[in-house]
Amino acid sequence: MSTRPQTAAGEEAVRTAVRGARQDAARAAVLGVAVPLLLLTGWEAAARTGVIDALLFPPPSRIAAQLAAMTADGELGGHLAATLGRLLPGYALGALAGALTGFAMGVSATLRAALGPLFAALYCLPKIATLPLLLLVFGLGETPKVLSVAITVFFVTQINTLAGVRRIDTRVLETARSYGASGPRLLRFVLLPGAAPAILTGLRTAVGLAVVVVVAVEFVDSENGLGFLIWNSWTLFQPDRMYVGLVTVAVLGAVLSAALALAERWLLPWQAARPPLFAPWRARTPKP
Repeated sequence: MSTRPQTAAGEEAVRTAVRGARQDAARAAVLGVAVPLLLLTGWEAAARTGVIDALLFPPPSRIAAQLAAMTADGELGGHLAATLGRLLPGYALGALAGALTGFAMGVSATLRAALGPLFAALYCLPKIATLPLLLLVFGLGETPKVLSVAITVFFVTQINTLAGVRRIDTRVLETARSYGASGPRLLRFVLLPGAAPAILTGLRTAVGLAVVVVVAVEFVDSENGLGFLIWNSWTLFQPDRMYVGLVTVAVLGAVLSAALALAERWLLPWQAARPPLFAPWRARTPKP
């Protein structure tokens, strides 16, 4: 019996799956752009026709003009650079410490018993509430701001890393140990690949929380940064500038999340290849 018809059918199934994936990606991109544009158009029309108070909710066109002006004179870039100068070091420090701690707790029952209840209690503490303590210990300056971000990222990364390590099949660990894998080799070839999906999920969750915390910290103790821009504009009743700050924070969070999503697709290509659980625009039942 010839296998050529079966091979042709398999190739056609692959081509169909690729076309379907591309169609899904195109539709998702269209929806992702169309919905914000529709909302902005409605906002513009409502502000210009007096449906909403344009003094409190200036039309997007006016906000865009203010954004262009602040970008041209370098003011917005200065605030963005100050925020990134606190966000990125704090994020890197918290992610590294959280991942290492999560791995250690994942492989050591003693550490889980010793640190688990403590971390569970500290995780519930609002991270912005630690700023006064950090200011007392480290004084005024950049260190308390960076550490506030690091503490936020640490707990999210630690929890996800621990969960990822604990979900690794024990039979895989036993097999690795039977072949002599231990220490760095066990971490590199078993623990890290097995926990990678959970770690990257934690990093994507942490980046949003880190942006929130750094902006909140800049509300309280800063003379520059996006949080300072928003708070100072509210104090001086300059809504155009305030919305510029809000938009910039939203775009910053979206860009960082997208960068981590791209990193996840590169590091875990098999995750990206999985079909979506629900696609309402296309039936997924195979043809008879």
